[in-house]
Amino acid sequence: MKGLKFILAGIVFGITMAKSEAISWYRIQEMFRFQSFHMYGIIGTAVVLGTISVYLIKRFNIKDFQGNAIVIPDKDKSWTKYILGGLIFGLGWALTGACPGPMFVNIGYGFVTMIIVVIGALGGTYLYGLVKNRLPH
Repeated sequence: MKGLKFILAGIVFGITMAKSEAISWYRIQEMFRFQSFHMYGIIGTAVVLGTISVYLIKRFNIKDFQGNAIVIPDKDKSWTKYILGGLIFGLGWALTGACPGPMFVNIGYGFVTMIIVVIGALGGTYLYGLVKNRLPH
């Protein structure tokens, strides 16, 4: 029963993603072709809410669910890894039509071919874990 709040949060997240059409391959393709503002509005809202949340966490020293302090380290000033990572992430997003959250929502929605995308994402994550010590960080 300890994990019930996380399961409920995941269900709410999935419903929100489905109702906002953020899991739609067509909406994602519209975004990458600059044909619609829809996804930019969703992403922009997430960035604004994330910024406010981080500010509030730092301002009021908010604790996590276990009572531990939330520590948000300062970002590295090197932009090259962020640009390269963003390009790789964006390419995968454009090719598959889904980023990590919506991949699982699409499976729950009945698009079982997304299982291939999830396997690819997990494989890429595993591969990164194998070679991360040899990469320039």
